Amino acid sequence: MTGDQGRPRTRPLATWTTRRWLRAGVASALVVLALLGATGAWVLGRTASLSEELVDTRSPALSTSFRLESALLNQETGIRGYGLTGTVSFLEPYEKGLAEEKEFTARLQDLLGRDRAAVADHRAVQDAVRAWQDRIARPIAASPSGEPSPLAAERAAEGKTAFDEVRAAMTTQQERLREEQARAREDLLATTALRNWVFTTIATVIALLAILVFEGLRRGINGPLEQLGADARAIAGGDFDHPITPTGPADLRHLSGEIDFMRRRLVRELAFAEETRQRLDAQAADLQRSNAELEQFAYVASHDLQEPLRKVSSFTQLLQRRYGGQLDAKADQYIDFAVDGANRMQTLINDLLDFSRVGRVHHDHQDVDLDKVLKRTLSSLDVSIEESGAVITSDPLPAISADPTQMGMLWQNLIGNAVKFRRPGQAPEIHVTAAREGDLWRFTVTDNGIGIAPEYAAKVFVIFQRLHTKDAYSGSGIGLAMCKKIVEFQGGTISIDPDYREGARISFTLAPEPPQNPGVSILPEATRAGAEPQP
Repeated sequence: MTGDQGRPRTRPLATWTTRRWLRAGVASALVVLALLGATGAWVLGRTASLSEELVDTRSPALSTSFRLESALLNQETGIRGYGLTGTVSFLEPYEKGLAEEKEFTARLQDLLGRDRAAVADHRAVQDAVRAWQDRIARPIAASPSGEPSPLAAERAAEGKTAFDEVRAAMTTQQERLREEQARAREDLLATTALRNWVFTTIATVIALLAILVFEGLRRGINGPLEQLGADARAIAGGDFDHPITPTGPADLRHLSGEIDFMRRRLVRELAFAEETRQRLDAQAADLQRSNAELEQFAYVASHDLQEPLRKVSSFTQLLQRRYGGQLDAKADQYIDFAVDGANRMQTLINDLLDFSRVGRVHHDHQDVDLDKVLKRTLSSLDVSIEESGAVITSDPLPAISADPTQMGMLWQNLIGNAVKFRRPGQAPEIHVTAAREGDLWRFTVTDNGIGIAPEYAAKVFVIFQRLHTKDAYSGSGIGLAMCKKIVEFQGGTISIDPDYREGARISFTLAPEPPQNPGVSILPEATRAGAEPQP
């Protein structure tokens, strides 16, 4: 159906969202349930009121009227016996009847309350009783005992007439009370039936509402969601060109449109990702070739370069031994330079080979007791430790899963540096600690040596970076760089404590298990980016 301008008209209900449908449905259900609930509450209140009236007023009033009648009969029987015989024992039922009459009269007065007709009947009963007592009962009861009362014989007919009036008043009262009790019972039964009908209606309406809600949810939400899920599964199965059909309320149709837009964008992203993957495959092939060349270089460095270097070193040493002292001082100095250069070159090549082997050759992970590794390291450094007089202590160290060769190189470089860079004239004191820190173990190596200035805390871990000349301290400047590579390969970080001023304190972490990506730290990015961990 179109408008005057030929544009399609939007159905008002088609723009309703799920929330609006739910609000309208809930509001309608609440209105219906509120009306039924109010009716049910009124019926329950009415039923309770009638039941209370029947149980607490009508039935007790009729029962009390019967008891009052019995008390009056006891009085009449006692007075008649006393009047005929003069025996005092006949006054006992009369006196007991007087007490019961007083009690039942007061109770009946309370039960009748504001029921004017019943109160009028009760007043008639009291008037008849009072007339009989004033004319017959009290005068006869006051007569002397031991002989028949002349008054009883004299007023026998009058007494019968007066008590018959009492009986008639009691009968009238009891008939009215019976009628009121029957009426209350009928009202209670009718109200109970109405209550049952109302609650049956409420249950039926609730059941209908449940059916309507279920059907509405099925058609308005579950159905569209199932259709959306089927479309999504088709796309997840690889049919990325499968369109998503908008159905259901406005917001679900909008969601379907958004998901379809995401599908189209994913198609574009997948095309771009495929192109990127192809480029990455090409780069991976180039990287594989580069790694193969590096492997070849390591082989050449360990074999082909070592042989001519050994020849140069051997022949320069032969020149030094044979012609040392025979040439001038300048020639001896040149020969010394050549020998020293060859030896340092050989040491540098060996250190570079060790550095390149970390993570490439030495990656045999097994359970390693770091206490035993530290003891073997101290044994291999026994000469330098004895010459320097170093005192080395350590806390109990844990066992972790790591490469034992790498752990040995790590301790050897750290302990060796602590012994080498000692203060002149002071024996080195070195202490090693270990403590659990979350998922990692944190180790510290503290010494009393010359220390490292804070501005060089990062520089010392760069390969070939030296803070001292080779004449002052020997070495290739590769030790701490190797330590850094070993630690990072084991999933940790290493740093210098800049706040420690009594020497140097190197802190590093190691993972108990080898990481899935060796060489990638498992610490947070902030720490890997340069935040110095506390020792």
